Amino acid sequence: MSGNRYFRKESGERGRKMRMHILQAQSERYAKEGKRKFRKNTDIISKQILSYLYIEKGKSMKEIAEKLHVSLHKVAYWMEKYKILRRSKSDATYTKRNPNGDPFLFQPPKTVKEGILFGLGLGIYWGEGTKADLGSIRVGNTDSDLLMVFIECLEKIYGIKREKIHFGLQIFSDTSPDEAVLFWSKKLDIKKSQFQKTIVVTPTRGKGTYKKKMKYGVLTVYVHNKKLRNALIQEIENLRV
Repeated sequence: MSGNRYFRKESGERGRKMRMHILQAQSERYAKEGKRKFRKNTDIISKQILSYLYIEKGKSMKEIAEKLHVSLHKVAYWMEKYKILRRSKSDATYTKRNPNGDPFLFQPPKTVKEGILFGLGLGIYWGEGTKADLGSIRVGNTDSDLLMVFIECLEKIYGIKREKIHFGLQIFSDTSPDEAVLFWSKKLDIKKSQFQKTIVVTPTRGKGTYKKKMKYGVLTVYVHNKKLRNALIQEIENLRV
């Protein structure tokens, strides 16, 4: 049975996997036969193969040209012919940094508890997050419990692994950096290697409530992912309507 007949008959997740398997096999065959198959300028690169390599696999045009043993010009020609939209520079960089796809997966809340966690996470980012940073998520606070809730939201709702989260620390000059890092490490169950190397130190202020709250500094949670940042922003925008 031909690949095209499979494409017509199969649907859903099974059909998608079957199509990907067939296209992968075809692309490998094209690569092996590339020097002979695409020797002439009139040779055609299949739209299915080109879409599979560029869109599904996230290959760059240069990588596709090398894989199929053709010129970059030929790849560009057929992409334009098939009206396959090229990635922007920022999207290309994102794809390069995430070759296996998005490092997160939104999982809609299934229980009341998860719904509350999702709502709290959005509220924390809405109120405490740095929305001006277009390439990452940043939330800074002195409250370890608040930050723990936000981290759990990232883990359970968006599938972010805790070890992939980074942290920035700002402390007073009379606070021991090692002591502050140890405090946050234990409170949030994170590794010291997840902290940025540079710890920002500010001049010591007078005694008072603010100084007491800042005993171990302000910790900022960082997740460097533009798409995740945009997803959170969109959820917040949905609440404004």
